[in-house]
Amino acid sequence: MIVAIGSDHGGFELKQVIVETLRNEGHVVEDIGCHSAASVDYPDFAEQVCEMVIDGAAEYGILICGTGIGMSMAANRHRKVRGALCHDHYTARMSREHNNANILCLGARVTGTGVAVDIVRAWLNTPFGGGRHQNRIEKFSD
Repeated sequence: MIVAIGSDHGGFELKQVIVETLRNEGHVVEDIGCHSAASVDYPDFAEQVCEMVIDGAAEYGILICGTGIGMSMAANRHRKVRGALCHDHYTARMSREHNNANILCLGARVTGTGVAVDIVRAWLNTPFGGGRHQNRIEKFSD
């Protein structure tokens, strides 16, 4: 699976852990940055990851900032993006099963590393349920 990932400075360290985890599990990871803890603007990285998902260059995207809120807001500007800010295994699973989320947003300053890795695994391994959920998604997303 091809996963695009991006972060701002607040999410840089967690991004490094997630990238390593994904690669170790056999995923192709497109790390678009940031590449240090120097201050950057999160919308720049959200835009790049969203474009990769929208264009089909990546199947899914992961965005990480301090709280995940900014990345979530930036990602959901796009009609074809269904960005989900997840805080635990359950919200990760439901965002895929019921909402067919294609971008996962995480908050590095509010989610521990172990929990974040569990969220990523649950999110990537949960299929979309379809059915009545598809009808709902069609009302707001392409």
